[in-house]
Amino acid sequence: MTAEAIRIALADDHALMREGLRQILMAQHDISVVGEAGDSSGALAVVAAEKPDVVLLDVEMPGEDVTVTVRRMKAASPRTKVIILSMYDRQHLVQSLLALGIKGYLLKSVTGEQVVAAIRNATAQDGNVMLSISAQSLSAAADYDSVLTDRERAVLQLAASAMSNVQIASRLSLTEATVKRHLHNIFTKLDAVSRIDAVNKAVARSLILPPLPDGDAGG
Repeated sequence: MTAEAIRIALADDHALMREGLRQILMAQHDISVVGEAGDSSGALAVVAAEKPDVVLLDVEMPGEDVTVTVRRMKAASPRTKVIILSMYDRQHLVQSLLALGIKGYLLKSVTGEQVVAAIRNATAQDGNVMLSISAQSLSAAADYDSVLTDRERAVLQLAASAMSNVQIASRLSLTEATVKRHLHNIFTKLDAVSRIDAVNKAVARSLILPPLPDGDAGG
């Protein structure tokens, strides 16, 4: 192992999966595993303590929603690159995670060589995002996300954090009337009867990120 080894954290609730990944990665001369976790809170603690170069993050661990976990990891260790591991090709979740700046989304059916390649790609200067998903999946996501415009998604994201119309207008440099019009259009498109209903439906479809728990809005 060299002094410049890529420092990796493994986050997966299946011990066998972590063991397999660890064996693959520790066989590489330029990779070192510096921490492991089996749930979202443990993963966040490892990232905050170790500041790894890359974290391999299972998309469905016990604890918080993966998008919340990724945001908190970014806040705790901005330089850490996140590569998602998943059993499923869920197009809307992929789009939400890409918006958060992940450096890879790999199905667990990939080979060890592909995982290693994704890690090296993530840490390379100007490394591209590596995706192991179908072109059909990305196409479907693009079509679905067009349900709301970028401005409508921004308005609803702020509404999800309990901002008033006046606060949203100030944040986005809009008039209050324009915010109300956007919300009316959002309700119509999502067939929603209230702000909470619209937020819940948009989160369920991965059109916006889930709001942070109370007291964590600044994280």
